[in-house]
Amino acid sequence: MAKDPLRTKLCDMLGIEFPVIAFTHCKDVAVAVINAGGFAVLGEAMHTPDAIAADIKWIRDRVDGKPFGIDLVLPASVPPTGSLDELSAKIPEEHRAFARHIKEKYDVPDPKGPIALHQWGGLNQAMARKQLDVLLEERVPVIASGLGSPAFILDTAHERGIKVFGLVGKKRQAKRQIEAGVDAIIAQGFDAAGHTGDVGTFSIVPDVASIAGDTPVIAAGGVTTGRHLAAALCLGASGVWTGTLWLACRESDVDMIIKERLLAAEADDTSWSDCISGMTMRVLKCPWTEEWAGPDAPRVLPAPYQMLLSSDYIQGANDNRRADLMTEASGQGVGFVTSMKPARQILFDLVEETLAAFEEITGELG
Repeated sequence: MAKDPLRTKLCDMLGIEFPVIAFTHCKDVAVAVINAGGFAVLGEAMHTPDAIAADIKWIRDRVDGKPFGIDLVLPASVPPTGSLDELSAKIPEEHRAFARHIKEKYDVPDPKGPIALHQWGGLNQAMARKQLDVLLEERVPVIASGLGSPAFILDTAHERGIKVFGLVGKKRQAKRQIEAGVDAIIAQGFDAAGHTGDVGTFSIVPDVASIAGDTPVIAAGGVTTGRHLAAALCLGASGVWTGTLWLACRESDVDMIIKERLLAAEADDTSWSDCISGMTMRVLKCPWTEEWAGPDAPRVLPAPYQMLLSSDYIQGANDNRRADLMTEASGQGVGFVTSMKPARQILFDLVEETLAAFEEITGELG
């Protein structure tokens, strides 16, 4: 009998049953996927160090020793220090005026509370370092860097038995991180949700796999079906990194308004722009992204200043649950997310679809 195509070196490295990584900001989703045989990485870039420590304990109490990961952003290009007010003061008046224009044109309400961005690790390097110190102290099984190279933490992490995953959008970035010694490399294509580059998934994955050697490659970008997982394995990946797939699941804490939009969305309902954070990212289209794509928009600010500028709009829309204004990071595979299922069922369906795809091609099931 042929080898099980879903038993990959990523499975062997992590001790998991299925080569599927769920990236999520929801602890309940993470635990459900882990306990169903997959792997989960919890995004913690928006949380305080104390909250991160509490979340790590919460997960550990519910997964019976199974491994998990935590994702932070570690951009080297942001200021070393600086409070929300200090950084906001550097935003030019031209950009403030354009933000006010959008707010007035679409009647965007004010946020109901303080801007949540004050704990974002991408705000300054000092904030990111404090978050990272918690992961090192807690010896989490895996640290993933959603933005920025994690090469500077490799020695410290490895001394503590922690694996480090790097996320890249270009072959040259992958080469540097592989040579530095990351334990796995996430090759993320243009169709991905959130921060992503301009190279397509079908190009970046085999490109990175060609230089990865024994380092597992994880394919990211548009992966929402078993056919995507099968294709990723054929391209040289050892597994997939999925995010959009879990946003509308039963356990997800995403607002029901956004869940309904995701279930109705197609690939062309997303927008790839740097107007939210100052770095290119894919989100559901909204008035903010549409206005910044117009000819009268000023040049987008670098991070973290553009994120500070957009945060008032985003939080105002979310706090007041304005469906016409709200947005969410979403990949182009969103058109295949059509029902609100439990995370466990989503994982099992993904595996079944993958095996069916291989059987259709080869005539035999591994």
